[in-house]
Amino acid sequence: MNITQRYQLSLALLTDMYQLTMAQGYWKKGMEEQEAVFHLYFRKNPFQGGYTIAAGLADAIDLLQHLKFTEQDLSYLRSIKSSTGQQLFEDGFLDHLRQLQFSCDVDAIEEGTVVFPNEPLLRIKGPILQCQLLETPLLTILNFQTLIATKAARIVDAAQGDRVIEFGMRRAQGPDGALSAARAAFIGGVGATSNMLAGQLFNIPVKGTHAHSWVMSFDEEQEAFAAYADVFPDDSVFLVDTYNTLDGIKKAIEVARQLREKGSELKGIRLDSGDLAYLSIEGRRMLDEADFPDVSILASNDLDENLIQSLKLQGARIDTWGIGTKLVTAYDQPALGGVYKLAALRQKNGDWDYKLKLSEQLIKVSTPGILQVRRFYRNDSLVGDMIYSEPLQVNASATMVHPNDPTQRKSFAKDCNHQDLLVPVFRDGKQVYTSPELSAIQERTKQQLSLLHETYRRFLNPHIYKVGLEEQLHEKKFKLILQLRESQTT
Repeated sequence: MNITQRYQLSLALLTDMYQLTMAQGYWKKGMEEQEAVFHLYFRKNPFQGGYTIAAGLADAIDLLQHLKFTEQDLSYLRSIKSSTGQQLFEDGFLDHLRQLQFSCDVDAIEEGTVVFPNEPLLRIKGPILQCQLLETPLLTILNFQTLIATKAARIVDAAQGDRVIEFGMRRAQGPDGALSAARAAFIGGVGATSNMLAGQLFNIPVKGTHAHSWVMSFDEEQEAFAAYADVFPDDSVFLVDTYNTLDGIKKAIEVARQLREKGSELKGIRLDSGDLAYLSIEGRRMLDEADFPDVSILASNDLDENLIQSLKLQGARIDTWGIGTKLVTAYDQPALGGVYKLAALRQKNGDWDYKLKLSEQLIKVSTPGILQVRRFYRNDSLVGDMIYSEPLQVNASATMVHPNDPTQRKSFAKDCNHQDLLVPVFRDGKQVYTSPELSAIQERTKQQLSLLHETYRRFLNPHIYKVGLEEQLHEKKFKLILQLRESQTT
């Protein structure tokens, strides 16, 4: 179930006010049908990491498919007043919105793909008024899901093949934050969620144990375990740290023996506080000595990839990780920082006029053109990504230039295989791409990460993956920068 189905209402106003004021400006000046190209991209990998996982495209597609201003939307816009008390949005403009039908071309990088800074995740070409209206909703969808998918991939990497469950709904940023995070976390590699609505909507496996309140509602801890086992004889995982963790494990073992006598087996125990390394080592020893080697040890308690990595180094015997707050809120980086920039305008003679945003900070200078990303491979490994403009094509030497340092260049050998990452999603407003099942997207993430050398995946000071501008595009960009700077000083 996609985003419009979840809300059951028009999402045309899921945007910022300035998108609509600019749209009225384009309409008022007769520019509304001028063809434009915008790109959505980010400038830095999140979490000081070496890669990012693209996510959110399916929801973006669904939103574009259903883009329509309803009479309720238009009535609200008509009610907004200017600073002088006049109707801010003119009736003629509202009539234009009433008749608006999405007609853009959209190309995008598929969900589950490893991506890097400055690479367009989405390219939109069409009437400038339509392109402008899409900036905010596309950013809010792709920014968040890409951020969470990346966090999940890092956590799964740290777990080294152990099971990972998303436990974060209660700490998420509201209901949609919880649902979008569950979806994105699954794309990143998480195996299950505790979020039942996400399980229903996205067909994600659901898992859960019980809370401390279950244990506290009985007179004795062992009585609570026995009661839970009586209700769920084949699916019991006991939370053992309500009073004293090691005593709790002993009582769990006693109930496990009773279960075995009845023909069932305890599935696991959960640790939610204390020294997780020590308690898991002792717990594993106690379970093994009691002849319960297959009982899983699950840990929770504000875990993230760094804590998991530390616990692994300490010899922790945890085999299942319940990750909550620090996954669904992207605790150490609250936003991806994706941007949406105009890159070209079609002139009356049919030629493209490349557009560029200047800045005192070189990292914030946008790249003009109609951009595509060409990824090069050798021996089933990623070796570099070249951003090029389709009208310019790719230079014969396959040479790219570092976006911020023209002295750094890289040429790709002729034996390198390559693939263009942006694929057609809409043509003239009609959908031409079908989103894969979520499980297939998760598998794509796994496959993509397997192509990325481990030096790019490490958490501390990762190696920087090579991304550059195709040589002709680089020259075009810097000529345009010089032209614009000169025009501003004359």
